[in-house]
Amino acid sequence: MWGRRSIAASRRAALEVRHRIALRPSSPSFFSSLPSVPRQRTRPRITLPTSRPLFAITPVRHCSAEVRMMASSDRDTLPDVAKPVNYHVSLFDLQLGGSWEYKGIIKVDTKITRATKEIVLNSKDITVQSAEVFGQDGTQLAKATDISYDKTSERVSLKFSLDLAPSDVVLSINFTGTMNNVMAGFYRSKYTPVGEAGPGAPKEGDFYYMLSTQFESCDARRAFPCFDEPNLKATFDFEIEIPKGQTALSNMPVKSERDGSSADLKFVTFEKTPVMSTYLLAWAVGDFEYVEAMTERKYKGKSIPVRVYTTRGLKDQARFALECAHRTVDYFSEIFEIEYPLPKADLLAVHEFAMGAMENWGLVTYRTTAVLFDEGKSDNRYKNRIAYVVAHELAHQWFGNLVTMDWWNELWLNEGFATWVGWLAVDHFYPEWNVWSQFVAEGVQQAFHLDSLRASHPIEVPVRNALEVDQIFDHISYLKGSSVIRMLSVHLGQERFLRGVADYLKSHAYGNATTNDLWSALSKASGQDVHGFMDPWIRKIGFPVVTVAEEPGQISVRQNRFLSTGDAKPEEDETTWWIPLGIKSGDKLANVDTRALTAKSDNVAGAGSDGFYKINKDLSGFYRTNYPPARLEKLGQSLGLLSTEDKIGLLGDAAALAVSGEGTTPALLALLEGFKDESNYLVWSQVSSSLANLRSVFAQNEQVAAGLKQFTQKLASPTAEKVGWEFKPNEDYLVIQLRKLLISMTGNSGNASTVVEAKRRFDLWATGQDKTAIHTNLRSAIFSLNVSEGGRKEYDAVKEEYLRTDSVDGKEICLSAMGRTKDAALVQDYLNFVFSDKVAIQDIHNGAVSLAANAKMRHLLWEYIKTNWDMVESRLSSNNVVFERFIRMGLSKFADHQIGDDIAAFFTNKNTGAYARALVIVSDNIRTNASYKERDQALALEWLRAHGYA
Repeated sequence: MWGRRSIAASRRAALEVRHRIALRPSSPSFFSSLPSVPRQRTRPRITLPTSRPLFAITPVRHCSAEVRMMASSDRDTLPDVAKPVNYHVSLFDLQLGGSWEYKGIIKVDTKITRATKEIVLNSKDITVQSAEVFGQDGTQLAKATDISYDKTSERVSLKFSLDLAPSDVVLSINFTGTMNNVMAGFYRSKYTPVGEAGPGAPKEGDFYYMLSTQFESCDARRAFPCFDEPNLKATFDFEIEIPKGQTALSNMPVKSERDGSSADLKFVTFEKTPVMSTYLLAWAVGDFEYVEAMTERKYKGKSIPVRVYTTRGLKDQARFALECAHRTVDYFSEIFEIEYPLPKADLLAVHEFAMGAMENWGLVTYRTTAVLFDEGKSDNRYKNRIAYVVAHELAHQWFGNLVTMDWWNELWLNEGFATWVGWLAVDHFYPEWNVWSQFVAEGVQQAFHLDSLRASHPIEVPVRNALEVDQIFDHISYLKGSSVIRMLSVHLGQERFLRGVADYLKSHAYGNATTNDLWSALSKASGQDVHGFMDPWIRKIGFPVVTVAEEPGQISVRQNRFLSTGDAKPEEDETTWWIPLGIKSGDKLANVDTRALTAKSDNVAGAGSDGFYKINKDLSGFYRTNYPPARLEKLGQSLGLLSTEDKIGLLGDAAALAVSGEGTTPALLALLEGFKDESNYLVWSQVSSSLANLRSVFAQNEQVAAGLKQFTQKLASPTAEKVGWEFKPNEDYLVIQLRKLLISMTGNSGNASTVVEAKRRFDLWATGQDKTAIHTNLRSAIFSLNVSEGGRKEYDAVKEEYLRTDSVDGKEICLSAMGRTKDAALVQDYLNFVFSDKVAIQDIHNGAVSLAANAKMRHLLWEYIKTNWDMVESRLSSNNVVFERFIRMGLSKFADHQIGDDIAAFFTNKNTGAYARALVIVSDNIRTNASYKERDQALALEWLRAHGYA
């Protein structure tokens, strides 16, 4: 799944993990906009912990069967008396309006492993009417005499008066459920159709509805009673009764149709699925149409149909995703050396979706902005997003679906790998996008940020109860996981690495596997001890900073755990990581030393003896590098010798070290000055990110803020003038993105010519004189700048555009721009609007992101939350993922200890289960920002004055 965030579990889980709650991301960058999955777990009342490591585990190496048994005994799983083999799921009597209830019957071919009078399944928000057990010949063996529910553990117990003997039986259950509106389980999404809706389309009030499912990680149990654990795989037969004018989809192709219970209804039955986990089952019902392409590669002698489904009127916007999808299916079949295992591949755009996408086998579901692109109306940035998300989810068809992690503690096996190989596919099809540099600028840096907090956790963490799993759907599982996979693939060589992956998939096809199984396959393919050097990266918290000291004829290198606060205690700095040094040296940095640092410190003879070297080639290793000041200065003067990834890494390291106190803001500013002639968008994105953080942290010091504004303007304006405002036919994607970025940077730093031109174009557009005055790729830059510089007129114009736009990305762009206002009264109006029914729940967090980036106004967001808490909680509590995102993204930017204390005090007696880990992240970030501000603001002002900026 792409874009999950975490939530709290149950009271017991919260206590057992010592308040280690959960998380996920955002800034204007691509990786920080990863949307997420909803949960409504029991929300414990807890007290915020002090800042400390949230997880402590002992690494397990070369996992034996005995160790695995011990590990499984530490899991809170269903009783092992019953094992599912095949489910037959039948849903009927769907109430398409009003109560939105439905009825269902499941018949589960089940192995009873030992005599029992009780069968326990997972169930949530389901009412079981009756349960019976039949023999294989259809003879009734027993009927449930007692049906009871444990809401905390989300289980239903079926008790029988007679012992069920070990045998193969059929468990039959009659139940009712609800098509809810919380984006979890079997749920409904409202939308306004494009054109006339088809016959039978569900409608209630002013909206039409489509129906779809979201089961990962633990929400199949919301749709039907089931054994909802990833290693309890089974096959599935599925059928559903729907209006005759509507379309039903599921994992497999349609097998047959028959008349339903009335003349206007029909039953649609689907082919049996392969063996798979419950969280991968999916179905959807709606007024759908599709675009289709056939794979070029033949599978069992035939091409496979690849389709992208949308609600009526939107299918033309699915053509770019289709182009990506059918080629990606063929590409992964080739590099994984296993043919795509299903007879069809469907993608579906879902109107209300809390994450980015979900990898249901054969029926992948997507948020609309992650799969639809309207040529001429959509920002080109969304093409990049769609290509990646499509590839990420299709990678899961093998890595996650065909081979599934044994238990949720190894979620990273799914998500870390799918993230890495998703970008591998995008790079294969769109090399001109330079996506590995994008990954370094966004993905790696985001992972660094979270993993530098004490609130981080290891990539692989113990998960006792499946309800805890949401805690690890975050930047650590996705982005740190993919970063260390990139590090390993570079070290082993991509071809050898993929050969090991292919062997892993072949060995465990249609089964479950562990991290150690992957390491074993890679060790065999490479002839290296992958277990030995990768285990600390997976099972230990944090990452290192490599500090370099120069001596005659050699350099010395030392590794220590890096914390953003720069104060790692001895007990927090016990890990010794395997660190590939990747030392580039020589006049043109043409020589590469591939040795690794495997001790706390070491000497490297000859490095730098000719006067020039750089550590960590292309930032392929997941660590920061701390150079002596003179070396950093020399590297800054030799940018022409560095790769794009090297430049990004150099800037990211300098910025992070300034925050931690192991470097300084003057050193960072001096390095940034050297990039005034840079022409690469991805390097500029890192420059922009570094400057944005400086301007955010020091925003309340007016002299420093003014100096940084002047610094930004002088740094970016020359390149902005070269790139200009006008778009050329067939212009390079990265040039388009650079133009947008530089207009934002120069405009927001007060460049008079940029502001004047942005206002001119906005006025032509807003007055209707020229609706084409704002290029589609400049909407975000021009809208934001005009709202920031203007007043009620500009704000209202963008608000009206939000309400009327039919562009798939238009609402996101407008909502973000409106939050840039510097008028306190408009901030109040904005927040009221964000919490109104005009903004979908899945998008509310975008309002928090926008105001958090508005340094002058962000305090009003906190005041609004406090003043309107009951309303805020009521609106967000229906979707805990959105709740968690809103709190974390809205409050993490403050740089004031007093505000941090106020936030902690406010939530002391609140029911914080849905966002408690978010509060730990907020606390860590505010503490880091405030300490950095206090330590470096005088130094920053001194440097800015000395260099004529203040």
